[in-house]
Parts: sequence; C-alpha cells; structure tokens
Amino acid sequence: MTTPVLALPRHDKPNFFTSAVLAVLHIGAIAALFMFSWKALIVTAALYWITIGFGISLGYHRLHTHRSFQVPLGLEYLFAVFGALTLEGGPIFWVATHRIHHQKSDQAGDPHSPRDGAWWAHVGWILFGETNHNNTKMMSKYAPDLAKHRFYVWLNNYHWLPTIILAAVLLAVGGLPLVLWAVCLRVVVGLHSTWLVNSATHMFGSRRFETKDDSRNSWWVALLTFGEGWHNNHYAHPTSARHGLAWYEFDISWITLKVMRAVGIAKHIRVAKLPSREEIREAA
Repeated sequence: MTTPVLALPRHDKPNFFTSAVLAVLHIGAIAALFMFSWKALIVTAALYWITIGFGISLGYHRLHTHRSFQVPLGLEYLFAVFGALTLEGGPIFWVATHRIHHQKSDQAGDPHSPRDGAWWAHVGWILFGETNHNNTKMMSKYAPDLAKHRFYVWLNNYHWLPTIILAAVLLAVGGLPLVLWAVCLRVVVGLHSTWLVNSATHMFGSRRFETKDDSRNSWWVALLTFGEGWHNNHYAHPTSARHGLAWYEFDISWITLKVMRAVGIAKHIRVAKLPSREEIREAA
C-alpha cells in the first residue's frame, strides 16, 4: 500500500486556511474568558464531555479506529458526529491519520512524532502538514471500513457543518457569549488536549511496556482526555477498549463503556489482559 502524502512530514508548506481558522478560534477562546457565566461554563463542560469523551475517545479512537467494541450503527454514527464537533476533521481523515501513526509511530512517515520536534508533534503538523481533511478518496485507503458507509463519506466531506449548526443554535439560545464558550473555548481546549496525546505522551511519563515507539503513560493527559493519556498501555494493546489497566489509572471512557455494556448498548468489547501485581509493582 502506498503511503499517502499525509504521512510525509513537510515543514515548508503552510496551510493558510487551517491556520486562519485556528487563529480565530483562539481569539474567540480568549474573548470568552471576559464573558463568564455559570450557564456558559456548564454547557461548555457538557459539550466537552460529549465531543471529546464520546466523540474522540470512545468514538473516533476506540470504536472507529480500533474497533474495540460494537454499538448499534445509529449510535456509531452519532459518535462520529460528536467527533466532528471537535473540528479535528471528519471520521475517515481522523481514523486514517491515526492508523498511519500506529504503523509508523515515531519512525519516518509518522504524521506527528516528537522526533520531528515537540512543536511539530503538537500543532505544527496541522499548520504546515498536508492534512488532507477533505481528500476522502485518498484517506479511504487507510479506512476502507468507514468508506463503505455513505454517511461517513458525507461527514468527512462536510465535517465542519455540525459545528456551524451547533453555533447557530447556541447563538439563538444564549447569544455570542455562549458561542464563544461552547464553540471557541471548548474546541481550543479539546484540540490542545488531543494534541497533547500526540506530543506529551511521547515525551513525558512512565513506560510499563517496552513498545517499539516512545509512548508513555501520563495521568494528567488522561484526565484531560477521558483516559487517552495511558498511551503506553494503548500501544502495547492497541485494540483494547480499556486503556487504564491498573486500578489507579483512571479511565473515564472505560468506566462509561462498562455502563454501556451493563445496559446492553455496547457488545463484543475487547480488553487487554491486566498486568500482574508484580508487573504493576515493577512499573511503579
């Protein structure tokens, strides 16, 4: 399979449109801090959990990319819409990028490795890289399972539309302050939290498993991303729906998934074998 342009880091080709959108979002996030209200904070926190927790952690990552569990197709689609609301790209783009990352992690061809620089891993690959958000045909080579669904193809091409609709609803309900909080501030915090998984968890933290990449476990990134910070665990067991393998590794997405299993929504959940007490003691 030919590696797409996305997997070849380029530091010399700015993506002006993406940079402009990110600049506007960051300006809006700063402005939101001067328009505080408890209503805005509560709505923003709820949407953050819905979009990052269900959309990225459970949806784009554990379900769509690694197929760690199964849910009804309608709910799978809904998780993808929640993921699109993060403005991290459509499902086919996100899944393809992450699968390439797993294949080439911290090697030549990795879209966002800290070995190309911490700044590159965190955000540079978005500002200068060939992100190909809407090149659905090319990205489908790495996500053929998603490309079979017309809905995923449509959502990948129009991944920005759910955010526009949400912004219009928030503007009608709560005016500009609610838009700045629940769209700009939420998206900016969500982006940086997700980007920390690409950067920080490949540079800082502990390593329980000797994987071929530089992945590490980071408790504070896990708190920001609903369990995604247990990155070394994930790379050792990429198809496991549970990332926090020990009792003290708080994984909100795993807890949520157990609730979904208990009520019969989630099925066929893949779980890695827990490390022994001796392994946990040696890693501590």
